[in-house]
Amino acid sequence: MRKTKTQPPSTRSSQAHRRTKETDVRVTLVLDGSGESRIDTGLPFLDHMLELFARQGLFDLEVKCEGDLEIDDHHSVEDIAITLGQALKEALGDKRGIQRFGEAIVPMDEALVRSVIDLSGRFYLVYEVQTRRQTIGNFSVELAEHFWRSLAEAAKFNLHIDCLRGRNTHHMLEGSFKATARALRQAVAHDARIEGVPSTKGSL
Repeated sequence: MRKTKTQPPSTRSSQAHRRTKETDVRVTLVLDGSGESRIDTGLPFLDHMLELFARQGLFDLEVKCEGDLEIDDHHSVEDIAITLGQALKEALGDKRGIQRFGEAIVPMDEALVRSVIDLSGRFYLVYEVQTRRQTIGNFSVELAEHFWRSLAEAAKFNLHIDCLRGRNTHHMLEGSFKATARALRQAVAHDARIEGVPSTKGSL
C-alpha cells in the first residue's frame, strides 16, 4: 500500500513583537507570499533594504519600529533583526519538507554579492563586505553586519555573505539584501520529494 505524503501548509506565517525600553518592534511575515511589504523603521535606507528583501524573497512583510533614534540607530537595527529572526523561526515551524540550503549571486552594477544559507538550527555568520562609506542617510553602514548577525542568531541558521567585488557602498549593501532574500527564498521552499526534515539527525 502506497504511503500518502503529508502536504505542507499552503501558507506559512507568523507575527512577532519585541518591546524594550529602547524600541517597540512589530513584525508580520508570510513566507509563501508575493513580495508585498509595509515597512516603517524610522531609517529610510533600512526601509528600502527590507522592501527589496521582501520583493526578492517573495515574502509578505510588515515591519513597524518605534526606536530611540535620537540616541542612534543601533538599538532599532538590532531589535528589528531579532524580531524578524524570531518571526522567521516561528514561520518555519518544524522545517518538514524544506530544501534547507539556499544560494544566490546577485549583481548590482559594479558590485557582485554571494549569499549562502543553511537552515541548520545552528547560528553562524561569515560577513565579508568591505565598504567605504560610514553612513547612508541616518543608517550606520557598520550595522549591516550586525543586522545579519542578529537575524541569523535569532532564527538559528548559517549565513555567509561575500561581496566578490564592488566599490559603491549602496550597491554592495543592496546586493547583500537581494542575494540573501533570494537564497532564503530557495532554502525555505518545499520540495515534494523530501519527507520529514532534510537531515540525517531527524531534526533541524
